[in-house]
Amino acid sequence: MDRSGHRMGKVDGVSLVLLGAIVWLADGKIEVKPSNGNPSDTIWFGIGENRYTLSYNTSIEQIELKEKTHEGDIFYAFDNTSSYDEIIMVFNRL
Repeated sequence: MDRSGHRMGKVDGVSLVLLGAIVWLADGKIEVKPSNGNPSDTIWFGIGENRYTLSYNTSIEQIELKEKTHEGDIFYAFDNTSSYDEIIMVFNRL
């Protein structure tokens, strides 16, 4: 979070909760890959047979949950206004 500085202001808290949700439910590999040699804003993880990504969208300043790839359909977008109950509900549906 430190490397992103000012960009992460609207998602700094929720990003920690989302990481916890990934660790809680992921049953496969959790990956953060560099992009063009730079640190990535995308996390890939698996639950069952499904693969998901969480990526930071700088345009809307939210973290987007997508299926299969960072270019997939958006299931949900999170920011610091997202409640714990909301996050648990979304991850329980994956």
